[in-house]
Amino acid sequence: CWFIMLEEGIMNCTVSHEIHQYLFCFVYIFVLLVGVPSNLYALYHAALQLKQKNELGVYLINLTVSDLLYLASLPLWLQYFFQDDDWRHREWLCQLCGFLLYENIYISIGFLCCISLDRYLAVVHPLRFTSLRSVSAACLFSAIIWLKEVAVGVVFFRHKELSKNPNNQSVCFEHYPMQPWEYPINYYRVTIGFMFPLAILLISYLCVLRAVGQSAGTQPDQKTRIRQLVSSTILIFLICFSPYHVFLLVRTVLERDCNFITGIFNYYHLALLLTSLNCVADPALYCFVSESARRGFSRAIFRPGNRVLSSMEDQIVAIVVSLHRFGSCGMPKGRLIIGLKRSNKPCDVDQHSC
Repeated sequence: CWFIMLEEGIMNCTVSHEIHQYLFCFVYIFVLLVGVPSNLYALYHAALQLKQKNELGVYLINLTVSDLLYLASLPLWLQYFFQDDDWRHREWLCQLCGFLLYENIYISIGFLCCISLDRYLAVVHPLRFTSLRSVSAACLFSAIIWLKEVAVGVVFFRHKELSKNPNNQSVCFEHYPMQPWEYPINYYRVTIGFMFPLAILLISYLCVLRAVGQSAGTQPDQKTRIRQLVSSTILIFLICFSPYHVFLLVRTVLERDCNFITGIFNYYHLALLLTSLNCVADPALYCFVSESARRGFSRAIFRPGNRVLSSMEDQIVAIVVSLHRFGSCGMPKGRLIIGLKRSNKPCDVDQHSC
């Protein structure tokens, strides 16, 4: 346990941080081992989509770069936890790692929101708003997201993030109770950073599901697969980000004394830990729907002989690809889906063109 320190002095309360030494280390090692190769693989296939002038590739590349930057900070956090929460590097490294940890959440949310809006326009309004679905527009939106989150993150660099406990250990990015300057930032994160994008995500995908349900060219089993893909996206979004923002709001509103701090510490940090799983979920959701990516991923895990998917899986992937590629071809979705459905060849998003 260690005493919580504030700028004014030492508080008369202690917090056990055993969750860092055990659970955090285990999960961070898992995220590193799985997240780095999967995101690099996803980056390659996102680049292939960008090469085909697909605006979705811009969002996927930015999403993957954000994940990789966060993954690059995990070795320093692991060292910090292995050393009993004692930061032995310079303070600017503590600030940088804290910035990457927290801002990856909102950069990821921002690009997931962009992807959901892009898919909404592609499926529901395929012949309208074509200027918003261009590579140049995607680059502009991406720049806005990065600049917005960097501007918010600069606030952290204006405050001291290292403090000493009675054992002369340097504690990084731990404020208990919260300092006054954190309150407006936390309210901004909960409302603008999480609730507003969540509403956009839900509305966009509900409209996508409605459009797919009304499509005469989509078979019932194929509609089920598309619903599963959309539902999984929303579910992972909620699992990775909702608990953290719930506890962040609870802390911001109610945290005033030591009893509350000790009672919520493990729950809050467990919720924060869930956000790191986003780095593993992103490439699985948005890049492995590519047929070539799926085949390569299967070869990396299973036996080399298991390379050919069933014809039904090929048709399902073709439908998903049609949703992701729709709009750049300039044809009604019923015609595109039927064309892919009747083809005897599996559809490859990396080679697909109209």
